[in-house]
Amino acid sequence: MSSKIRVKAGNVEIGGGAPVSIQSMINIPSTDIEGSVRQAKELEQAGCEIIRIAIPDMSAIKLIEAIKKEVKAPIVADIHFDYRLAIEAVNAGIDKVRINPGNIGSDDRVREVVRACRSRSIPIRIGVNSGSLEKNILAKYGSPTAEALCESALFHASLLEKFDFYDIVLSMKSSTVGTMIKAYELASEKCDYPLHLGVTEAGTERMGLIKSAAGIGSLLMHGIGDTIRVSLTDSPVKEVYAARDILKAIDVDTSGVKFISCPTCGRTRIDLISIANEAQKRLADCNKSITVAVMGCVVNGPGEAREADIGIAGGDGVGLVFKKGEIIRKVSEDMLLDTLMEEIGKL
Repeated sequence: MSSKIRVKAGNVEIGGGAPVSIQSMINIPSTDIEGSVRQAKELEQAGCEIIRIAIPDMSAIKLIEAIKKEVKAPIVADIHFDYRLAIEAVNAGIDKVRINPGNIGSDDRVREVVRACRSRSIPIRIGVNSGSLEKNILAKYGSPTAEALCESALFHASLLEKFDFYDIVLSMKSSTVGTMIKAYELASEKCDYPLHLGVTEAGTERMGLIKSAAGIGSLLMHGIGDTIRVSLTDSPVKEVYAARDILKAIDVDTSGVKFISCPTCGRTRIDLISIANEAQKRLADCNKSITVAVMGCVVNGPGEAREADIGIAGGDGVGLVFKKGEIIRKVSEDMLLDTLMEEIGKL
């Protein structure tokens, strides 16, 4: 149920059947232009397709030109309350604006933002979360429920629709996975706008990835969602890697290496954990669309991973290299990983 409406931020299309895009946000202080540019380049290199930057004041507008000179990925201006920042961001060449129309004042101010964005075909993302709900909506539902989040998002959208503006992306993030899932399900039933998925304030790397995988992955598996951000209290580069892993895990992204490995058991006679970690590290930049298996024993390895394009299975000091379940080589344990990489090079 990808959205029917498709918008375009720079060179990236969102919604309407376009591929799910990965986003992240620079966490360097907006006053540090050099550091922000450096991180933007790191994000793009990691696979980030849309980069968001905070624009807290007019001095931060300088970030837009500086970053756009160095990266090809579209840049999103994250703005709160001051409509003038949105207009100046548009004038500076921003590719997308994140703002809640209800928080910037009168209809005249909303109209000015719409006029600026329309003049350059720039979409607007409306982002609501549990902490941004209007007092009347919060009073109506009693707490930040999924229904409250959805109603708030659609209310903000209506403020843009009033001026015939429909290049809109919606997000309804909650730190509670179940609430987030239901909010997006409701929105997908009530509107055709592209949906930006995310679990807000998800936590540090480990728990943040788990919650994001549960929420984002669940929705994408049911055809809901057009662009994603994994929010981690960590480096935003790790957010991008996490997002890529989620897309690979649910086969939304089938490019590059799909890596599988067994959990080991009492039959394992090699240091499979170290081998698997090193194999995944070496394959991080491999662009071949293949499935690679690292299995713990020769009893089940080739059989359980018979669908893998290439794989290895450990023995007692030796190991097997196999393709599509067929054994092609038998090598010593210390040569197992190097042999795997050699065979991958031949594919």
